[in-house]
Amino acid sequence: MTSLSSIDFAPQSNRIVTCSQDRNAYVWTPTQDGIWKPTLVLLRINRSATFVRWSPTETKFAVASGARTIAVCSFDEESDWWVAKHIKKPLRSTVLSLDWHPNGVLLAAGSADMKARVFSAFLKGDEKPAPSVWGTKLPFNTVCGEYSSPAGGWVHAVAFSPSGDCLAFAAHDSTITLVYPSGPESAPQALYVIRSASLPFMTLTFLTESSLVAAGHDCQPILFTGGQQGWEQSRSLDDSKSSSTTSKVGVGRLNNEAFNRFKAADSRGAPPVPGAKPGSLGGKEKDTIHQNTITSVRPYAGQSGNVTKVSTSGVDGKLVIWTVGQ
Repeated sequence: MTSLSSIDFAPQSNRIVTCSQDRNAYVWTPTQDGIWKPTLVLLRINRSATFVRWSPTETKFAVASGARTIAVCSFDEESDWWVAKHIKKPLRSTVLSLDWHPNGVLLAAGSADMKARVFSAFLKGDEKPAPSVWGTKLPFNTVCGEYSSPAGGWVHAVAFSPSGDCLAFAAHDSTITLVYPSGPESAPQALYVIRSASLPFMTLTFLTESSLVAAGHDCQPILFTGGQQGWEQSRSLDDSKSSSTTSKVGVGRLNNEAFNRFKAADSRGAPPVPGAKPGSLGGKEKDTIHQNTITSVRPYAGQSGNVTKVSTSGVDGKLVIWTVGQ
């Protein structure tokens, strides 16, 4: 078996989509017996699938890959499977992350060629989107925006603001960039780069139009606030002195000394340390709730544009729910 690389849930249709390193993806639908039935996705890629996200309408989804390709998938009722239409140009390396615009047509992608791009993923049957700052005519594979990471780092995460009028992306050079476009083939109205002294961020999500949370190798979620006049780093959500910022942590762990030793050595290449927590950095416990890289931060409670709680999960096997005080 090959490992799953990404998973996403469609709350309205109650379906799950998964993709994996074996170049496959499946859509899982629950039956009346409580069994999840898989439906094949015809991706037609020759490298690993790296990331998957449902569109807001839940009628299609996008799969990123190491084949310098994004597969935009829709359901073929006649064949009873999901088929893909490919976005390829001008991608030049592995696509690492995706995010859908609220209109369900525009798609942001971050890749290892050090670029964040916005594409049109318009398919036959989609409702024509209203004109926006990203453009008016949006045939499939139209490049609506292309932005470079400031110091040439891989773009690990991309996210649209709730309105869709701002794009944020996090790169391996420990920066977060926020772009306010003014139209196709025009310079942005504003572009802000937040340079962090921390390790690189791997994931981010907007809470409101003026706040977002990012997390990554520093093992703690960081709140950023701002707007079209500027952005700044606000604070860490992992504040042990404030009981109002975090809720109960749900963790399931094996806890015996032999397991902890070998888990630490395997996950970080660290020498086995007696009593070390599994997955912790260098076998030593950090003063944060997460003990290793956070790989995903997602909205947990609230509505789009007013998220009140987020969840984080990471390499340490923990899932944490955070209450965000605005």
